[in-house]
Amino acid sequence: MTDDPITTFVVTDIEADGPSPLANSMLSFASVACDVTGKVLDEFEAVLTPRSDRKPSPDTMAWWDTQPEAWAHATENPQPAEIVMPRYADWVESLPGFRVFAAAPMIFDGLWMDHYLSTFAGTRVMGGPFRSRQIFRGGGVCLYTMAGTLRGAEYLKWGMSRVPAAWYGHIEHTHKAIDDARGFANVLAKLFEISQDLEKHEATESMYK
Repeated sequence: MTDDPITTFVVTDIEADGPSPLANSMLSFASVACDVTGKVLDEFEAVLTPRSDRKPSPDTMAWWDTQPEAWAHATENPQPAEIVMPRYADWVESLPGFRVFAAAPMIFDGLWMDHYLSTFAGTRVMGGPFRSRQIFRGGGVCLYTMAGTLRGAEYLKWGMSRVPAAWYGHIEHTHKAIDDARGFANVLAKLFEISQDLEKHEATESMYK
């Protein structure tokens, strides 16, 4: 299976102390750069210093109390976001071909990364007609949506917990960002494999201008 031109998928998972980047802090994140077959090209992992202008969510912190090992992994040896995010942007740009952001779901992990990249690195997860630095191409890939549709599941059964363990490469979802990103990278490769067997519907002309 090939993908021409070369596309690198940057599969990313984040951990935070609350649900919103406008109120809470991202604690850690990890990205696995892979090709369409799931071959890993590189990885990036970071732990961030919580923002002084944000506060943890009590509900989220109560959940973290039940995950002591993952909490330690997400909080040990943090670095300021203003140092980490520009370094991450440089890393993304070092990857081959078109870089495409991927997450499960895009609306959560993608939203957090977009906010932090915009705030601390002058770029975004989204690619488009922007004058700012662009490190990714297009609107990204939501594995949650892709997995739900390719499995033929009804919407209320799209959850990633319903995806077969084999699709994750039997990597346990530990809430350690790097473990979860690696598992999602395997899911992405499986979804592309499935998509190759589907009937192709090529658009000859778009109504969108």
